[in-house]
Amino acid sequence: MELKRVVVTGLGTINPLGKNIDEFWEGLRNGVSGAGPITRFDASKFKTHFACEIKNFDPNAYLNRKEVQKHDLYAQFAYIAAAQAIAHSGLDLATLDKDNVGVIWGAGIAGLDPFYQSVTDFNSNLENPRFSPFFIPKMIANMASGNIAMQYGFRGPTITTVTACASATHAMIDAATYIRLGKAKIFVTGGSEAAITQAGVGGFNAMHALSTRNDDPKTASRPFDKDRDGFVMGEGSGALVLEEYEHAIARGATIYAELVGCGMSTDAYHMTAPDPEGGGAALVMNRALEDAGIKPEDIDYINVHGTSTGLGDIAEPKAIRRVFGEHIYKVSISATKSMTGHLLGAAGAVEAIACIMAMKYGIIPPTINQFELDPEVDPKVDFTFNHAKERNIRYALSNTFGFGGHNGTVIFKKLD
Repeated sequence: MELKRVVVTGLGTINPLGKNIDEFWEGLRNGVSGAGPITRFDASKFKTHFACEIKNFDPNAYLNRKEVQKHDLYAQFAYIAAAQAIAHSGLDLATLDKDNVGVIWGAGIAGLDPFYQSVTDFNSNLENPRFSPFFIPKMIANMASGNIAMQYGFRGPTITTVTACASATHAMIDAATYIRLGKAKIFVTGGSEAAITQAGVGGFNAMHALSTRNDDPKTASRPFDKDRDGFVMGEGSGALVLEEYEHAIARGATIYAELVGCGMSTDAYHMTAPDPEGGGAALVMNRALEDAGIKPEDIDYINVHGTSTGLGDIAEPKAIRRVFGEHIYKVSISATKSMTGHLLGAAGAVEAIACIMAMKYGIIPPTINQFELDPEVDPKVDFTFNHAKERNIRYALSNTFGFGGHNGTVIFKKLD
């Protein structure tokens, strides 16, 4: 059968660099770090005292008081980004066939804080245990997609992908697949995460995954640097409206990019560590290129997973070299987690938006905080260190890799 084409007609985000698309892009192109001391709780008892929080966030500016009480922060972020993307798409909600609109959303951890708070409260009052009726709905990962669908009356396929840090990318891939097969016309897709909590920081500290550069948080996320010491946790959400091409054209929609390539693979190697030779990462990029019907030489920009961890920052460049060969020296690469921190289950959506904005403006966002390159990283590869640069981008590729060995890659094409 002939597959339908999939295009992006709406974008929305709330993340450590901004509360909308324009603020986010301004921070990206100028190499702004979103890191700072944690304000949400007293982090002094943990090894890591900082993160990339959303600054001055007031949920009451977006949701009424009852909705704020009912929904965990990850679901609030999801609602905000989705609302922006839907408005940005110009969809006429009054005339839209909502039976053909779905929501596929990603979350790696979802309602971590409600679980932590409820168990803490339970243990403090064992003689008279009480749980909030919102405990389960606030905790479960599928509630964000359900909330978005309920808010707008979308009755198409509505599901949640949970594949750790690849969750949002897998959500986009699933949404694109449904559209390609003619199962729906439109999807609101993306991901959200709100894991900057005591349990989140404590858990990742126990794994030695987080940077402990407490004296200088803004330079702590330093992908490919010799002295990197772990990732910096971020939070927020990214949302995209994916639409069947002919449907978008018929309604006169603005098209920001075409989603042409999707790939998924598994390392089948380790619970938390990547395949050191990048086998699964190479496989997922090759699958995305094959799906797009293009060659490695067609890619102009790669937004790498680039978390600032010891193993990951070595394995991914190895995988790129395996896939791209000598063309690796002609590709522009950047790790935008150096600015946003690692948004976990939301990372893929936020970084897909970064790719689309880079194509729109012809600017490669930088990898900041590069001081001394890791000797295992090829110095001839263009990682766009410390400063953005101009470049026309025809095809952009985005990688996300999650604990459990889950890999996802998407490729976007700029349309004339």
